Amino acid sequence: MTHPPPPLGTPAVRSEARDKVTGAARYAVEHTPPGCAYAVPVPATVARGRVTAVHAEEVLALPGVHAVLSHENAPRLKEPDDPTLAVLQNDRVPHRGWYVALVVADTPENASAAAEALRVEYAAEEHDVRLTADHPGLYTPQEANSEVPAVRERGDFDAAYPAAAVRVDATYTMSALHNHPMEPHASTAWWDDGHLTARDSSQGSTKVRDTLAQVFGLEQGQVTVVSEHVGGGFGSKGTPRPQVVLAAMAARHTGRPVKLALPRRQLAAVVGHRAPTVQRVRLGAGADGVITALAHEVVTQTSTVKEFVEQAAVPARVMYTSPHSRTSHQVVALDVPSPSWMRAPGEASGMYALESAMDELAVATGLDPVELRLRNDPDTEPDSGKPFSSRHLAECLRDGARRFGWDRRDPRPGIRREGDLLLGTGVAAATYPVLISPSAATAHAAPDGTYVIRVNATDIGTGARTVLAQIAADVLGAPLESVRVEIGSSDLPAAPLAGGSSGTASWGWSVHKACALLAERLERYDGVPAEGLTAAADTEPEVAEDSPYARHAFGAQFAEVQADTVTGEVRVRRLLGVYAAGRILNPRTARSQFIGAMAMGIGMALTEESTMDPAFGDFAEHDLASYHVPSCADVPAIEAYWIDEDDPHLNPMGSKGIGEIGIVGTAAAIANAVHHATGARLRDLPLTPDKVLPYLDPAS
Repeated sequence: MTHPPPPLGTPAVRSEARDKVTGAARYAVEHTPPGCAYAVPVPATVARGRVTAVHAEEVLALPGVHAVLSHENAPRLKEPDDPTLAVLQNDRVPHRGWYVALVVADTPENASAAAEALRVEYAAEEHDVRLTADHPGLYTPQEANSEVPAVRERGDFDAAYPAAAVRVDATYTMSALHNHPMEPHASTAWWDDGHLTARDSSQGSTKVRDTLAQVFGLEQGQVTVVSEHVGGGFGSKGTPRPQVVLAAMAARHTGRPVKLALPRRQLAAVVGHRAPTVQRVRLGAGADGVITALAHEVVTQTSTVKEFVEQAAVPARVMYTSPHSRTSHQVVALDVPSPSWMRAPGEASGMYALESAMDELAVATGLDPVELRLRNDPDTEPDSGKPFSSRHLAECLRDGARRFGWDRRDPRPGIRREGDLLLGTGVAAATYPVLISPSAATAHAAPDGTYVIRVNATDIGTGARTVLAQIAADVLGAPLESVRVEIGSSDLPAAPLAGGSSGTASWGWSVHKACALLAERLERYDGVPAEGLTAAADTEPEVAEDSPYARHAFGAQFAEVQADTVTGEVRVRRLLGVYAAGRILNPRTARSQFIGAMAMGIGMALTEESTMDPAFGDFAEHDLASYHVPSCADVPAIEAYWIDEDDPHLNPMGSKGIGEIGIVGTAAAIANAVHHATGARLRDLPLTPDKVLPYLDPAS
């Protein structure tokens, strides 16, 4: 018997592509149960204080209004693990935008009008929203995010740094950044005989189910959460957000289904953001450029609601030769919205600072920036001493330099000019950890020769359905079109969320294991029984084993920019990335992920900025008119390539995560290119015209 050629590694078209372009794919608020009502939340208008009155009676008299929920009458919740979900439970206002009421009406228009009309009175208190490197409230936490130690020291940095022949000491700052997925955070919830069902825009419905069961005092079997199609998340939908809790509360209170879509202008305050950072990087090296001392010290903010510490110093523990190293995090709790996950949390902001400092070291030593990185490429992970399962950063740098034409670069800054435009090129490296979580899946063979894979994965636009079908078809030796994948419901076998670039590795491992077990069973049968055959798998035993290897993806990004000496505007002309991310399972969807992340890096470098208004305690840019996500006009032709990497120490597919590494080095590559173009070293992102123009001289 001949099997079809393996579909894994081929550029298969997304299985749901037609449904999405024809509108057949339905999202969270596109399901309208009979009798559905609509809810709109009311955010606090003070930065800190207490609610003293909610004038619900005034809006209850308005047309179509069913209910007004506040701390005075909302259903009581069990204390959630995530305190940002303890909505409408007391009169405290920890930051501007915190939800203080919820209006439910018969139409979206009536609900919005009533929410706007609702009068809420406050007892305001003094607030503090300013992040500074010397804030008196700074403290050193035990851990940063991802349960990593907040501080790590190796060797004697204090002695090694002053003794270094060449030294760089620079501080880099970034404003807050916001996730702006195309689909807003939305839920439709209803109760039926004690069972709660919610259609939620989420990156992981298993986690949402568990949270809803916890806060409403239910068994997990009493809750079903469906996240069938999700229009992006970038981390902001990685954990449950207030809309699903509010929708379920309103549905319980009113006895009818309730639909809630958060207005975009409210997202900045309630669904997380990338925290602003102040990062000091010190590099000491010999005249040959080899690093002898490295310090990366991060100051960031969290909220008074919960601690979230952006782990921006962690990449410095992975990247370069550094016998004497200090990496640390300090944080201050301010009266601001709670920071949270945003694409490549920690790595994106931390590598901007580290890779900018590496460029400054290259200038100080007179070395080519690519060569400097090659000279500091370690044999083992500096922090842990573990061998790398694979590390092809050098190959990424060399291949990227060849493709980009780096050898034609004049290293002198401010030399290339086209009329009013100054041109420059820059490079940066990238890394992202290999993360894998336990997952369960089932594989079913039907008598008609088709297969059904069931796993509660979430497709947030990455092509998860397609790649999981490819994995199954590869193991089963079956045509891709014979495999159907069911995902996006908490009633399916439990699986982790889509986040940390871990989805395909985690879900795919369980699918691979289930399909291998099914294939073994099928070999014992002469044909599939009338009821079919099913195999189930759970990867917790395998994933729980501690790997003796340091497992990371790596990459290199190259950028060419132009700086307009008249306007100060910086534009990217070319952007090229080369990645070493294990086996690429679907080149079509992988290239899309790399390119999308690099485009997001353009925004991080040049356009995306959220400033905190100190008087009002509010983010000034909270819609897509003022917060500039890169559009087609901002994004040039982007090229993404990868190294064929065979790493047997990952998972049965040999894959690493690819969703986040594309953003990691992009901002630094662009900033380094701006320095090469202008001769000015600007260390405060984003590089908007007002920051760039003072350093430019118009052409004579």
